[in-house]
Amino acid sequence: MSKEYSAFKQAQQEFDKVADMMQLDKSYRSVLREPSRSLLVNVPVRMDDGSIKTFAGYRCQHNTACGPAKGGIRYSEDVSLDEVKALAMWMTWKCSLAGIPFGGGKGGVYVDVKKLSEGELERLSRRYFAEIQVIVGPDKDIPAPDMNTDSRIMAWFMDTYSMNIGKTALGVVTGKPISLGGSLGRDSATGRGVEISTINLLGKQGIDPKNADVVIQGFGNVGAWAAKLLYDDGCKIIGLSDVYGAVYNPDGLNPYDAIERAMKPEDSVSNLLPGKKITNNELLALECDVLAPCALQNQLTAKNAKSVKAKIIVEGANGPTTPEADKHFVEKGILVAPDFLANAGGVIVSYFEWIQGLAFLFWTEREVNNKLSALMNQNIDKVYVLAEERNISMRDAAYIFAIQRVADATRLRGIYP
Repeated sequence: MSKEYSAFKQAQQEFDKVADMMQLDKSYRSVLREPSRSLLVNVPVRMDDGSIKTFAGYRCQHNTACGPAKGGIRYSEDVSLDEVKALAMWMTWKCSLAGIPFGGGKGGVYVDVKKLSEGELERLSRRYFAEIQVIVGPDKDIPAPDMNTDSRIMAWFMDTYSMNIGKTALGVVTGKPISLGGSLGRDSATGRGVEISTINLLGKQGIDPKNADVVIQGFGNVGAWAAKLLYDDGCKIIGLSDVYGAVYNPDGLNPYDAIERAMKPEDSVSNLLPGKKITNNELLALECDVLAPCALQNQLTAKNAKSVKAKIIVEGANGPTTPEADKHFVEKGILVAPDFLANAGGVIVSYFEWIQGLAFLFWTEREVNNKLSALMNQNIDKVYVLAEERNISMRDAAYIFAIQRVADATRLRGIYP
C-alpha cells in the first residue's frame, strides 16, 4: 500500500458519501467527521537489561454522543495516529448500528511484541494504561483486546486502573479472563455473529443452510468459530484457508479436524483436511453460496473482484473489501453484509460483559448467545429492509442507520456551551 494512503481519509470519504446521500446537515457533518479527542503518550519501560526504552502510545475517542467510547487496543509496528483515528471512527458506526450505548474509541502502542519478554510486556502494558487513565474509565472509555493483545493484558489493564483508584473496577475493560469478570460466550462472539448473519441472509435469499456451500478465508478465532458453527448448522464448508495455505473439497470439510491459529505449516488446514490444495486467489474465486472473508483487510480488490462467484459475502474481517470491489459486487448483484454489521458480535458481547461487570451479576453462556442472536438478527433485518426499499447496498443502508443515530444524539444533546 502506498505511503500516501490514509485510513482516516478513507473513513472520512465513506462518511462523506453517505452524508451526501442522507443530505445530512453540514453543521453536524463537521462534528462527526473528526475525532473528539486524541491522546498521544510517551511510554517509558524499564527493560530486562536495566535500560529504559520509550514507546509511542495512542488513544483516540471519535464520538461519545451515544455513550462512553468503546474500542480495542493493539500492539503493532503499524500503529499510528492516522490508523487509530480511522478505527475509532469505524467503531462509532459499529456501536451505533448495533444499537448499544457506546461511541467509538481505539488505541495502541507502536511496538514489536515479539521482541519483548513477559516482564517487559507487562511493564509496557501497565505504564501505557496508567498514561491513558486520564481519559478512560467504566463510564468514559472502555478498551478491549485487539491485534497482539489478549485477556491477560486486559487483566493487567484492569488491575492497574483498580490499584490507582483504590477499588476493583470490572467495567474498565472488556475481554477479561472469566475469573476476573469476563463474559461467557465472548471468545466465540465475533465468529458467532458471522454465523448468525450468514444463516439470516441465506434465509432471505431462499437458500436452505443444509444446501448451502460456504467458503471461509481465515482460520483464526473468527474464521474457526464461524466455520464450526456453520458446520453445526448443516452448511457444507467447501473451502478453508489459514496463513499457510488453502484447501478445497466439494464434498465438504470438517473444521473440527483442523487447529485454530496454526503455528507451523504442518498444522495448516491445507495439510490437516482432505482436499485439493489451492491458492488464496483460487479460494476467493470458488463458486459458492457464501464467501466469508475472516482474515485480513483488503482481500477483495479491483484485481480479483470479477472472479468472485459467491452469491453472498459476509465480512468477518475488518475492511476485507475495497471500495472498487464493493462497487463491482453491487453492479453484479452480489449481496454483501458489511463488516461493521456482520462482525459486530464481538463488541455486542463486550457490551454484555460491561453490563455484567458494573452489576457484579453474570449470565449463563446460553443467555449471552440468545441475547446476541436476538440483537444481531434485529440489526440485519432492519438494514436489509432499508436496502431493499431504497435499492441501495446493505453497506450504504448500514451507514445510514449508524450515522443517523449519532447525528440525532449529537443534535439532541446540543453543543456545550
